[in-house]
Amino acid sequence: MGAVELRDLPSVDELARAAADPLAVEAARDVLARARLEIRAGRDPGDLAERLRAVLADVRRPALRRVLNATGVLVHTNLGRAPLAAAARARVAEAAAGYSNLEYDLVEGVRGSRQHHVAALLGRLTGAEAALVVNNNAGALLLALAAIADGREVVVSRGELIEIGDGFRIPDVLARSGARLVEVGTTNRTRAADYAQAVTERTALLLRVHQSNFRVVGFAEQPTVRELAAVAREHGLPLLDDLGSGALVDVGDEPTAAEALAGGADLVCFSGDKLLGGPQAGIVAGRTELVERLRRHPLHRALRIDKLGVAALEGTLLAYLDPDPDVPVLRMLRADAAVVHARAERLAAAVGGEVEETAARVGGGALPLAELPSFACAVEEPLALALRLGEPPVVGIVRDGRLLLDCRTLTDAEADEVAAAVRRARAGA
Repeated sequence: MGAVELRDLPSVDELARAAADPLAVEAARDVLARARLEIRAGRDPGDLAERLRAVLADVRRPALRRVLNATGVLVHTNLGRAPLAAAARARVAEAAAGYSNLEYDLVEGVRGSRQHHVAALLGRLTGAEAALVVNNNAGALLLALAAIADGREVVVSRGELIEIGDGFRIPDVLARSGARLVEVGTTNRTRAADYAQAVTERTALLLRVHQSNFRVVGFAEQPTVRELAAVAREHGLPLLDDLGSGALVDVGDEPTAAEALAGGADLVCFSGDKLLGGPQAGIVAGRTELVERLRRHPLHRALRIDKLGVAALEGTLLAYLDPDPDVPVLRMLRADAAVVHARAERLAAAVGGEVEETAARVGGGALPLAELPSFACAVEEPLALALRLGEPPVVGIVRDGRLLLDCRTLTDAEADEVAAAVRRARAGA
């Protein structure tokens, strides 16, 4: 068979006709344009119909895809943070399937509030008088500062003026809220007396900020919530405690919302998709009068959570009504090392890998110093790219010339999927 020439190429309509796809004409133009370049370069463009099918499949493949997390990072920000509990997924599916009473009072037959679906649950779980939910914790902090301290001073420790992921800086949030930052103490040592000395008639709020991934160890000191609450009460000021990680139950060295409120904080704000194990959300809980000020502020509408977020959060919070919440992040966090080891052994046996002892981490700025004993299946490093490009993609950790597939962040069923993905990657090598 002779070389393919330009005159041998089909027309756009001819190539697109067999595909029976409304996107086929545009895709056919691209396929033919590349084919002409290859023919001019002396190369055979190959099966154009097959190329067209591949282009159309790629166009219609969702960009946001399910990924198997074999990194050992439980709350992996780049991989969507917390996986949702089954109860939360069910609530999302139900709310997405049709209409809902998102902002409708079924009893009175009048307009209602999306906050009502979760406010009572948050009050029960945290002991707060009132609660409000927005789209993320940065938004929750911004809203609280704008509603309470716009044009006035907010006192905060220098040791808490941190930068977290993607260049997000606490001082920038304070500035955008309209509040004026007053720094007290030093990077490593701040006392309650430092806050008291900084209070003036212009002070609107005392702020305590979770340090996320940043920690000062050794010669360091920070006041407790109770100590700061005493200062706030003495001066008739509210205390806002930004908890960041969102723990509702005891998970170690992370304060819970209930503990912070019981310790004297007037408001707490925290994330829904970190240790809480729910959807992206920013939760504010505390005194009714302060929460109501946030609700009435114009920024509230700009930051409000959508109906699927409300549904997922409600499903997650309902799970916490049980003594042992069925929440994936908590399950991974509390998994016995022997169970993880057995999973790694089973995966290694299935793919001819080796079991390696590792240390998993919580991620998302929570428990930054904690290392969770874990075990991984180690396979050859060149598989990393093929596994990431597979279906479903598998993301592990490359270390010392090998690819580690950490089994603390995999379920038993997901480990079986990883095994199948490794076999497919090797077969395609």
